[in-house]
Amino acid sequence: MPLTVPRAGRRSVPYRGRRAAPPARTAALRLLVLAAALLGVLLGGAAPASAHAALTGSSPAQGAVVQKAPPQVTLSFSEGVAMGDDSIRVLDPKGKRVDRGKLLDLCSGNTVKYGTGLPPGLPDGTYTVAWQAVSADSHPVSGAFTFSVGAPSKSAAVVPQQEAGGGLVGALYGIARYVAYAAFALLVGGACFVLACRPEAARSRPVQRLVVLSWATLTAATIVLLLLRAPYTGSGDLADAFDLGGLKEVLGTKPGGALVSRLLLLAAAALFMAVLFGAYARAGEQGDDKRRKDLAFGLGVGGSVVAAGLAATWAMAEHASTGLQTAVAMPVDVVHLLAVAGWLGGLTALLVTLYRDPAAVSGAAVRRFSKVAFGAVLVLVATGVYQSWRQVGSWRALTDTSYGQLLLLKVGLVAVLVGVAGVSRRWTGRLGGSVAGAVPAQEGTREGAPEPVPVSSAAEETATEETADAAHSPERAAQLARQRAAVADARRKRVRDADPVRYGLRRSVLAESCVAVVLLAVTTVLTTTEPARTEQAVKDSGQFAAAARPVSVTIPFDTLGPKGKGTARLDLDPARSGQPNDLHLRISSPDGTARDVPEVRVSFTSKAKNLGPLPAALKRTGTGHWTARNVQLPAAGSWQLSLVVRTSDIDQVTETRNVKIS
Repeated sequence: MPLTVPRAGRRSVPYRGRRAAPPARTAALRLLVLAAALLGVLLGGAAPASAHAALTGSSPAQGAVVQKAPPQVTLSFSEGVAMGDDSIRVLDPKGKRVDRGKLLDLCSGNTVKYGTGLPPGLPDGTYTVAWQAVSADSHPVSGAFTFSVGAPSKSAAVVPQQEAGGGLVGALYGIARYVAYAAFALLVGGACFVLACRPEAARSRPVQRLVVLSWATLTAATIVLLLLRAPYTGSGDLADAFDLGGLKEVLGTKPGGALVSRLLLLAAAALFMAVLFGAYARAGEQGDDKRRKDLAFGLGVGGSVVAAGLAATWAMAEHASTGLQTAVAMPVDVVHLLAVAGWLGGLTALLVTLYRDPAAVSGAAVRRFSKVAFGAVLVLVATGVYQSWRQVGSWRALTDTSYGQLLLLKVGLVAVLVGVAGVSRRWTGRLGGSVAGAVPAQEGTREGAPEPVPVSSAAEETATEETADAAHSPERAAQLARQRAAVADARRKRVRDADPVRYGLRRSVLAESCVAVVLLAVTTVLTTTEPARTEQAVKDSGQFAAAARPVSVTIPFDTLGPKGKGTARLDLDPARSGQPNDLHLRISSPDGTARDVPEVRVSFTSKAKNLGPLPAALKRTGTGHWTARNVQLPAAGSWQLSLVVRTSDIDQVTETRNVKIS
């Protein structure tokens, strides 16, 4: 139903429509919906958080077939990890744990190696090694691989498919991390906006709510991260979030200490806000410039220390705390986070002010923020270049790794954000000329409240009659209240949009904020992605090749003579070109028992490379078992395996199979 405004001599039609949402609330809802949608795409459609410590080697290697059970299993990592006695488990083909249950610390110098002992006399079969650890930058890492003793068995132990840091707990932990980053930026940036750009905002209810709500959100997110830390790096069971034993263990770790330190610093930040929105705001309201300057100096120094401490709680437990040049990387990371907060948090505070109190925003305040934002961009560029070099390491890694691709996306978003900020700066330059024509906020009116609507004497008389009616009808009173509020909101919107310069500035700042929400989400995902330098180093070390299972081929044969049927099983480890490979050939009867044959030959041919046939020098090592050491295949690709089996003087067959050599 269309809205009807009371006029003189006319009784108003009852207003039954819903009250329109205030503009600031609408803008906030848009940003919230955008953030939630983006977070769902990035976290819901992504794999579990990638680990930042990578497995670079193991003994035995994945898929290896050893003739005798090794005395221990060892794992090597690209960087420091935290492990316990249950971090490495060795399971037999039936899933029974067979390791000694004691972690062996084999680290020395720059080598990160851990292991666990095995009892002697393990029977033949395929064994599964399941491991889990926490990398030096606080992210969990896990995996599993198999090796065989004597010969591979038909079955192997089944390990859970969920990676460490995945599942519901991993999703909740990722959401809490995003919320914590955003709340930190709003808290620090909002306070910076008040002190450095618009001191009058200390008395602004919308800005006060923004900063206080950010503080409360960051505190809640930190507590959630602390509770989820144990299941996130361990069992993955949400119920373990309330396990006091697990919480006690978390408090003794570096990430746990960082989260506790953040809570203590947030207590200091609460005192900072009390002074900022209390004594500092009253000094400005009373016109006591000297007291306000003294308080501003103290708040600036104390606030900078608290803000730097909060930023350090991320730097001391994540990417900057491990890898190259940590003594330089951690301070640079702190400065980077502060620059992000000063820009994006201040931008949000400006957006809230432009929507809730546009007439009170002076051109000088916007220009001061423009200078702060420009300085923050320069700092972001300088620190971002250093961080990129440290985490990427090469131009190739920018396109060949997930971290590099996300970094390129982040750089593109920053470029878009700077472009939109340039539009805002042009509107800021025009704002000075529109100040004189701005509609001032009426004195005595609470900021953010509907402004009084002037009415004629006839309208006053009609309003008096309606008030009298409303006194006898609560329903009528509620209708009149909604109608007057809607009229006041409509008038306030007309006043707000009357200045085209402020309208244009508000639109451009809203666009900046939307891009900033996306940028912050990408940055959060980037912090949970394995650095490109680490991923590239693992590729170069050959661990990916070692992770590939060796060639294993089962070939039935029939020479058409007496006892001419049987099965040959051939294993080639590690099935790599340009390096020695071990070949094992086992011949068995149809009933599965090992049997000898008069002659067996194996050769390899690459038609694509015009190589071969290259024979393997087989040596009999047991009943129905032949081996060949140092089998060299010079090129990767598809090779034709040729197996010749002779069961009598005249009965012979040749079987061929295609195998993949990496």
